[in-house]
Amino acid sequence: MSLSEMNSAESMNEAAASRLDELAAIEVGRRGFLKGASLAALGVAAGVGLPRAASAQAPAAPPAAAAPAAPAPFNFPGKDPGLVSLGDNPLNVETPAAMLDDDTTPASKFFIRTHGINPEMPADPDAWQIVIDGEVDNPLTITLGELKSRYENVTYRMVLECAGNWRSFFVPAASGNQWTTGGVGCAEWTGVRLRDVLNDARPKASAIYTAHYAADRHLSGEADRQALSRGVPIAKAMDEYSLIVWAMNGEPLPSINGGPVRLLYPGFPGSASEKWIQRIQLREVVHDGSGMTGLSYKLPINPVVPGTPAADIDPATFAIIENMPVKSLITSPAHGTTISGNRIELRGAAWDGEDEVASVDVSIDGGVTWQPVDLQAPRNKYDWRRWTASVEVPAPGYYEVRSRATDSNGRSQSIVPTNWNPSGYGGNSIRQVAVLVTA
Repeated sequence: MSLSEMNSAESMNEAAASRLDELAAIEVGRRGFLKGASLAALGVAAGVGLPRAASAQAPAAPPAAAAPAAPAPFNFPGKDPGLVSLGDNPLNVETPAAMLDDDTTPASKFFIRTHGINPEMPADPDAWQIVIDGEVDNPLTITLGELKSRYENVTYRMVLECAGNWRSFFVPAASGNQWTTGGVGCAEWTGVRLRDVLNDARPKASAIYTAHYAADRHLSGEADRQALSRGVPIAKAMDEYSLIVWAMNGEPLPSINGGPVRLLYPGFPGSASEKWIQRIQLREVVHDGSGMTGLSYKLPINPVVPGTPAADIDPATFAIIENMPVKSLITSPAHGTTISGNRIELRGAAWDGEDEVASVDVSIDGGVTWQPVDLQAPRNKYDWRRWTASVEVPAPGYYEVRSRATDSNGRSQSIVPTNWNPSGYGGNSIRQVAVLVTA
């Protein structure tokens, strides 16, 4: 290689590294970690080829101020140390995009979302009791062991996603844990259909909504306060994919993810899928428990001026979230990877709430042109769709690769975050990974 060629290559690498520095500083600033820490350290931690690179995807925000060191590896029994903690009181932990590259998300990589003081796993999980009461003719008290033996056991692979996933990309910033893209996972869930149990309780015609009560306690420790108590319309509770589950990927449900038994309402925000469930009450009105009032888990019916204080918003102008938006994610290569050759081999996932993923496209030129991916068929409704693509690059250099999913109603991911709301729910803007392609 000539001296001029060497200088040109060095300049390209420095420019790319500078851009990756910028993106990584943005990302870690949003998470509240590192805030400008050494990108060389980030590159080593991520195990990528470019000397200065970050493994996470980058939102658009001003770079954060400097801080001296990287965060310590996450330390929790049964969980991968590569997970990223967003807060520990209560504990909330997300999964970096590159760790969501499995077709079925392992329990060790599954995100954590808690609201209060978590209960301990009982010595005999099968003795755990669930009460079904309220607007029913035949109130039930049933143990987990009885659920397993009395009703048909089913297993589905389905997405569970936090309503605040993608929250950190809203501008101006919304309140709450600053989830990037890791508040989601797709596991195999084993349990029974909730409708089978409810039918035995014989719901009255007046029953229109469920109310959930769980074993976790409010952070205050006050016995009369619920950490979270949500519900769903009776039609959702009677859906064939709405489950009471006790196993995840063929193993007992981990306590931190709701074990020994939880609800699962795919398509709805994850908060509706109450963990450590103890009681399901049927009500003649929309439930008004913790997480159901004010602006909690609601989206504006009409657009809100970004930055409007929550105190200035009438809750009557917001509606309860009952359908998570379409999203896609590039899971390989990791953000900041250096590859050689003239093609970028991509893998990812796409998912939707109550609708279906119709297509996914990728772009390496900022969305000027798009290329369709190869979509894998879902196993069942509410499964995510894994996808692959092979993208030819015109020349060696720096590329930001984006993915865009479109649902069965023709709605695509937004170019920039839309539908701003004070709690940062329902974001689905297009995300990107940065890669450096060498000859």
